[in-house]
Amino acid sequence: MKGIRRFIGDRAFYRMVLAVMLPIMLQNGITNFVGLLDNIMIGRVGTDQMSGVSIANQLLLIFNLASIGGASAAGLFGAQFYGKGDHRGVRDVLRLKLWFSVIISLLGALIFTVFGRQLLSLFLHEGGSTGNAEATLEYGMTYLGLARFMLLPFSVVQAYSSTLRETAKTLPPMRAGLIAVFVNLFFNWVLIFGKLGMPAMGVAGAILATIISRVVELILVVSWTHRNAEINQFTEGLYRSVRVPGKLVKNVIVKGSPLLVNEVIWSAGMATLTHAYSTRGLAVVAAYSIANTVNQLFNIVFISFGIAIGIIVGNLLGADKLDEARETDYKLIAFSVATCFMTGWILFVIAPYYPLLYNTTDEVRHLATVFMRICACMMPFYAFVDASYFTLRSGGKTLITFLFDGVFMWVVNVPVAMALAYLTDLSAVMIYLITSLVVLIKTAYGFILIRRGGWINNMVKDGF
Repeated sequence: MKGIRRFIGDRAFYRMVLAVMLPIMLQNGITNFVGLLDNIMIGRVGTDQMSGVSIANQLLLIFNLASIGGASAAGLFGAQFYGKGDHRGVRDVLRLKLWFSVIISLLGALIFTVFGRQLLSLFLHEGGSTGNAEATLEYGMTYLGLARFMLLPFSVVQAYSSTLRETAKTLPPMRAGLIAVFVNLFFNWVLIFGKLGMPAMGVAGAILATIISRVVELILVVSWTHRNAEINQFTEGLYRSVRVPGKLVKNVIVKGSPLLVNEVIWSAGMATLTHAYSTRGLAVVAAYSIANTVNQLFNIVFISFGIAIGIIVGNLLGADKLDEARETDYKLIAFSVATCFMTGWILFVIAPYYPLLYNTTDEVRHLATVFMRICACMMPFYAFVDASYFTLRSGGKTLITFLFDGVFMWVVNVPVAMALAYLTDLSAVMIYLITSLVVLIKTAYGFILIRRGGWINNMVKDGF
């Protein structure tokens, strides 16, 4: 019993965890729920439109995670600076994030402009009786072409919101996110279907609604942060200079660049897995789009736990409470895994009913149901792996997280999926199942790394 109690906290512990995690979960949950409604709305228009948007979003995911990865790379130090009480350090971290936001947004826009059509074409394979590849490509190009205009607002929001979370202010970005998603939902209804006197714009309407919502979120987050300078002391003098201490830049590059590269190659790996599934026809692309949208909605449970681990454990490490950081981390991991057993069960039960909302074929609905149920069964393992990743990251072990996440993706997941896709005649379901089971190897690897305790490290003890 004594060993089990090590993984169970008291009421005060769970109140503290939920205070940090629930705003993050609520914001991510509503964001993903609106993404789900987006997907349903486009799916009501037609399968080709839904597939085109889904493929474009695979490419946008790479940019989104690169932006998040850049903010997280610097945020490793932001969380620990805040735990130390160093507001100047937090300000320098935010300034560095803003530099990165501008650079990554310009680079993303350039890549989508020059190589967009070629990248989208990688996912288009005729097969079965569902879908038209040429029409799907054109819908994807429409969506991706307009999406370039939301890259900078999205990236700057990540810089500000991540800094607020690192300084224990999770509610303001949550509120801004909630308002933004409802703005997105309203303009989706107006612009996709042509309501309130507007023309029915379909795919173009969907991305225009997203751009409007991103701009609204940006205005809300930035204005709140600077209006409340008395509690956000890191904003003082933020734009008086563009200078960032060289030592901080060096340390972020050394500690954080593996994290940034990891996010990019991991998301590129996910896009490659989608490509492997797509070799079995456009019906698989549509089914994967349906399943992945609802899977992401349920995945926010363990993702929010992971972010909470990064904040809570990072603060404790920065305050030099190393033993408490270890004990807290064990309890957080156990809480996340236990919660995801229940979450996975709910997803498994609803899987056959959700695809009925789409104007698509029975083939697509069946495939989507199976994909969702496989994800449901693997969810506790995904929870443990995600918690392990954020634990390692909180102590600055970014090279290890790079090997654990991004490198593992390209050394194990991608070769398995591509070999099954091109060297066998297995169905898309079997390819997806076998590729998903690879997480069992990663779970064992994560368990070993957490037990060793090499992640228990105060990176800002000596300052900069």
